[in-house]
Amino acid sequence: MINFVLRRLMSAIPTIFIVVTISFFLMRFAPGGPFSLERPLPPQTMENIIATFHLNDPLWKQYLHYLGNAFTGDFGPSFVYKDNTVAQLMSQALPYSIRLGGTALILALVIGVILGTVAALRQNGWIDFTLMSFATIGITVPNFVVGPVLTLIFALSLSWLPAGGWGDGSLYYLALPITVLALPQVAIIARLTRGSMIEALHTDHIRTARAYGLPSRTVVITHAMRGALLPVVSYLAPAAAALLTGSAVVESIFTIPGVGRFFVIGALNRDYPLVMATVLLVSIFVIVFNLLVDIAYGLLDPRVRHD
Repeated sequence: MINFVLRRLMSAIPTIFIVVTISFFLMRFAPGGPFSLERPLPPQTMENIIATFHLNDPLWKQYLHYLGNAFTGDFGPSFVYKDNTVAQLMSQALPYSIRLGGTALILALVIGVILGTVAALRQNGWIDFTLMSFATIGITVPNFVVGPVLTLIFALSLSWLPAGGWGDGSLYYLALPITVLALPQVAIIARLTRGSMIEALHTDHIRTARAYGLPSRTVVITHAMRGALLPVVSYLAPAAAALLTGSAVVESIFTIPGVGRFFVIGALNRDYPLVMATVLLVSIFVIVFNLLVDIAYGLLDPRVRHD
């Protein structure tokens, strides 16, 4: 297992290098620039700013300069938040995104697995069709539609919940953004669980367990659930990385000061260091969670070996 983890970590280095390289040059080749304002600055001021941020150097030199600094954890100053470095902004924003996304992920996992299991046990019945219909709606309706609709109903019309902001971080303030983040994940996990649970219930070892007279609850939870969770675990890697590093749409709608909102602001203002740091952070999360998923596979399925 240790050798497997070390190999995966070593293979992550070129992956991160490729992601950083592609992101760097895409950002530089995008139209506009960080200081392309509607009212241009005086030429001398613009030259001083460009020289300060090394933007007058050749592109290859900027790239090597960025790699050298990023290797030591220095992602440079933000072009938008001039009194803060990118590392400071990320350290401030990441706890908000992790708490918001982590709560949404746990909620989606619990509810999605329960609904998918119930639908599988009532296959082709009205409960199954009802749950899967709502799951389909949850997948197809995007967050930027669900968020404003829930805000209109529960914040503006009923005045039950605040329309946005972090507040004191309590559930009262986070109920709406957590719900909006969790709904599509609940739908996807429910559908994955239903399909895999139906397949697991028709395997030979489940028929044998039923023939021995084991209670249905024991058959489902102890024997069928382990196999049914494999597709869900696979999906959790990209889902967890996306949720824990912040949803740009949800954090922008509800003005949550997380990583996703900083990514939107950085992209709109061509804040190269801020966008690059966000991309790198997401890449690291994806790699780490893929590794955790591979380890979890071995725990759930004894046939999977990590030599």
